[in-house]
Amino acid sequence: MNDLINNQGGTPSYILAVETSCDETSVAVVKDGREVISNLISSQIETHKAFGGVVPEVASRKHVEVITLMLEQAIEQSGIRPRDLSAIAVTQGPGLVGALLVGIVAAKTLAMALGKPLIGTHHIAGHIYANRLVRELQYPAMALVVSGGHTELVHLESEGKFKLIGRTRDDAVGEAYDKVARALGCPYPGGPHVDRMASEAEDVVPLPRVWLEAGSYDFSLSGLKSAVLNALNQAKMRGETLEPSAVARGFQEAVVEVLVEKAVRAVREYGSRQLLLCGGVAANRGLRTALQERCAKEGLELVIPPMEYCTDNAAMIGAAAHLKWIRGEGTNFDAKADPGLSLEGWSVQTEAFLK
Repeated sequence: MNDLINNQGGTPSYILAVETSCDETSVAVVKDGREVISNLISSQIETHKAFGGVVPEVASRKHVEVITLMLEQAIEQSGIRPRDLSAIAVTQGPGLVGALLVGIVAAKTLAMALGKPLIGTHHIAGHIYANRLVRELQYPAMALVVSGGHTELVHLESEGKFKLIGRTRDDAVGEAYDKVARALGCPYPGGPHVDRMASEAEDVVPLPRVWLEAGSYDFSLSGLKSAVLNALNQAKMRGETLEPSAVARGFQEAVVEVLVEKAVRAVREYGSRQLLLCGGVAANRGLRTALQERCAKEGLELVIPPMEYCTDNAAMIGAAAHLKWIRGEGTNFDAKADPGLSLEGWSVQTEAFLK
């Protein structure tokens, strides 16, 4: 049994974290949930580019190829002796089940070999607490999560307590960006290309805003994606050609306006002290700029992690795992990869007894 961590106050914690939820293999060592000692990332973008998207079986095999070496290098670069590590953390879900399994097996093996506790960690909790690597969080807080597979608004009433108040009903923002990019002839991953084209566009193709029901915090991107395809097809039937950058700008403005408006409204309704931007799409310049301008106008505190902590990385997993460490909440060694792991269910269960 490993569901209770035996830790002692007064000494720093060093958590080694493993992240293999999709197509990045990452290992990090994080001190006290705030200070990144080492953070290594091996990207598979070039491998999956040939397929136009992530191939789960290929991703799993690539993780297997590099995980052992990355564990060794992350520990070596941290300067921390393996026996001085406090715990081993690993992304348990959500993610691709085969990819998750590689990280979990590696983390379990290391934890057993060193006699250290295991902390199964929620991937989205990691994205949210990546912000704590740059600034202390103030509660209650509101997190806008935007990534390849997730678009969510998460209310944090207190440290480590998550309440999902809005989610996508179909495509996530990252998925929609990739699909629109493909329609515009951009290579995978398409999000950065659409963002760049949108910033350079002089014209704009007007596209609808999808607000859903009055007061709803949910999102829907499939209709907007279809509107882009319809605009391109109709222009083609008329013998015309739409400027790709104008389409990209219209799409991005439609996405960003809804994200920003709903996030700001949620902050006001729930009395949040901070708005946290989280996930891979947090690297989008159009979204970052729009949120910064709106929050400055509204007098709201906005927290955005630096680019290296926006995309999948193990440092964010170490930051989130620290929430469990300081409360003595660990994970049994029979824990399995869980692609449907609930964020609310992963919330901390007790008050912190170690700070």
